[in-house]
Amino acid sequence: MRIGLLGGSFNPAHYGHLKVAQQALRSLRLDQVWLMVSPGNPLKPRKGMGSFRARLASARKIADGRRICATDIEARLKQRFTVKTVALLQKRFPRVQFVWLMGADGLAQFSRWKNWRALARMVPIAILPRPGSVTPALHGAAASALRRNRRPSREAAILAQRKGCAWTFLSAPQNDISATALRESGQICLEPDQE
Repeated sequence: MRIGLLGGSFNPAHYGHLKVAQQALRSLRLDQVWLMVSPGNPLKPRKGMGSFRARLASARKIADGRRICATDIEARLKQRFTVKTVALLQKRFPRVQFVWLMGADGLAQFSRWKNWRALARMVPIAILPRPGSVTPALHGAAASALRRNRRPSREAAILAQRKGCAWTFLSAPQNDISATALRESGQICLEPDQE
């Protein structure tokens, strides 16, 4: 089984997250994408952060419960650091091929994550474009350090099978929906006609 892990605050979850999950399912030939709602992102301020229950509920609204599943597994594992979460998931589900999914904005700050190099060795990573983030991400510290391990996007379908450090930048439409902007406007964008 191949599972994409899309971690985040989901503050709130929105149509952009759904499009990322759908693109990952297709491009990486995944069986599922788990929307892993973080109990608390160490790199994000607590001010303005919705309750865990509200953020999980928003992720469940965009999930279908079959191929795209919202999960509180990180909270149940009592983890806030991705590297520890992934290690526990790999131990718990040894036959699953996991792929970490993130936007280009995440890659741009990846070098600030706890034990990010170890995480890159543990699980293949698929990057999806975000407006204004592609160039900074590809010229950032993490992309520079991992440049020898970058795989062409045409190999996306076999990325989950790779052992060791491997990552790719997927070709996909760029979505500029921002959870911050949605919170500030009081909207929740679940459908494309609400953009």
